Amino acid sequence: MITADGLGKAAAMRRHVIRTLTALGMGLALTAAVSTDRLPMVQAAPIAGLYDVVPRPVSVEPDTAHHHEFTAGAVISVQSGSSGALADAQYLAGFLRRSTGFPLPIRQVSSAATNGISLLLSGAPESVGRQGYRLTIGRAAVVIRARTAAGLFSGIQTLHQLLPAAADASTKQPGPWLVPAGVITDHPRYTYRGAMLDVARHFFSVATVKHYIDEISLYKINYLHLHLSDDQGWRIEIKGWPRLTSVGGATEVGGGSGGFYTQTQYRGIVAYARSRNITVVPEIDMPGHVNAALHSYGKLTCSCVAPPAYTKIGSPNTSLCVSKSVVYDFINDVVGQLAGMTPGRYLHIGGDEVVGVSADKYKTFVAKVQTIVTNHHKTMIGWDQVAAAKLSSGSVAQDWDTTHTNSRLADVSHHGVKLIMSPANHVYLDQKYTKQTKLGLSWAGYVEVDDAYGWNPATYLHDGNHSAVIGVEAPLWSETITTLHDIQYLAFPRLPAAAELGWSPRSTHDWTRFAHRLGLQAPRWTVMGIRFYRSPLVPWRS
Repeated sequence: MITADGLGKAAAMRRHVIRTLTALGMGLALTAAVSTDRLPMVQAAPIAGLYDVVPRPVSVEPDTAHHHEFTAGAVISVQSGSSGALADAQYLAGFLRRSTGFPLPIRQVSSAATNGISLLLSGAPESVGRQGYRLTIGRAAVVIRARTAAGLFSGIQTLHQLLPAAADASTKQPGPWLVPAGVITDHPRYTYRGAMLDVARHFFSVATVKHYIDEISLYKINYLHLHLSDDQGWRIEIKGWPRLTSVGGATEVGGGSGGFYTQTQYRGIVAYARSRNITVVPEIDMPGHVNAALHSYGKLTCSCVAPPAYTKIGSPNTSLCVSKSVVYDFINDVVGQLAGMTPGRYLHIGGDEVVGVSADKYKTFVAKVQTIVTNHHKTMIGWDQVAAAKLSSGSVAQDWDTTHTNSRLADVSHHGVKLIMSPANHVYLDQKYTKQTKLGLSWAGYVEVDDAYGWNPATYLHDGNHSAVIGVEAPLWSETITTLHDIQYLAFPRLPAAAELGWSPRSTHDWTRFAHRLGLQAPRWTVMGIRFYRSPLVPWRS
């Protein structure tokens, strides 16, 4: 087994040599991926220990003398009176029953059981907050304590990773089902840990989105930002505006047939995400990146003439006619209906890369839309260009800049505006890993997994208010991807890197040790059918 201490300077030298050879075109297999076939039987050996979790926990107290073994008689005991805790128990039982074949009955209790798994909303220290937990693994019993159902779910996902990879198999496996003993006390660095999926440039089915939700939830991602509209497609049904989907939803990059979500389907995605402790953040980009909407309704343009459909990569640089009242009627309908279907607090208005709208008109537009969002009881998020307008205290600007010197964002961060950090040269998952990567773009540079890990969200923006940062998000734009496997290949292993930056204390961030822990994820991803990029910088476990 490769240990963290065994990597050290050798790993750093190896990384340097690999990157040098790559730059010289020495033919490294940089786009290799594991087979997605699920194996009928999977080795059930446990991972090395409690420290080998991604994201790294805050506090670990291993008991190296013992382990816990789940057996056919195991029971899941859950705090009585909490529907959230019961839902967490059902999630845990669901995937374990499939792979272990154990019945795993769920019973409601008032205190920890002496065997099996107990999920309790009592006894957790105040330090874990609303999203943290304490996981105690003994020889006879496993107990997860938290202050909320969200905290319990985070603890379950840690236990999930401590189980053998075979626990994620789709068929019954032989076991044994061992986990290392000890105590983990854990809570997140940031409250917002997001992944964005662009369903506008290429449309992805409900099943694909749910599959991605399952995968990102394993790494304690708790927000899914859905980019629902752009120049190439409109993806959400809006009552009273049927052409948005019948016309605007019928296109995508490359001229494909596109698609859209009915309101019932969208609510289903939202509910499924909530069952995985993930809140959906819908985005309708405006006043630019709106060609699909303008192609559907010419009255939203200043000329009242609908532009042709746009199916190329890039943008035709069309925009809403921000001086027309019908535009704000349209926005109010869209925002109102999305707000009514989305329980989360945030609604994203885009706001980036606007052409043909003066600076003053843009500021006025953002202010008006901000009021509309507020009137529908949501908090507005916008890409960093919205910081040019007068933003309300508590609103959120999302930084995607590749520099450290965005003075506009730095200024508003000192005046009550919150920040989500998504620098494109670190966490844009659509960027190529290397020159040889077939999928993705490279306008922000090549983003290897150590690039995704090697930055500090708190201090990335020079002169910014570090306390204004509420979290990290890893966007995945879809110009070049069309399948679930494409999504997986660009997201893994970089998405777990971003997740650790959002969860784990800054003091624990260490590339060498992270690379070791990341390498231990490979058997689980193989069992789960995740097609991932086998970065040569990571010591992958077979």
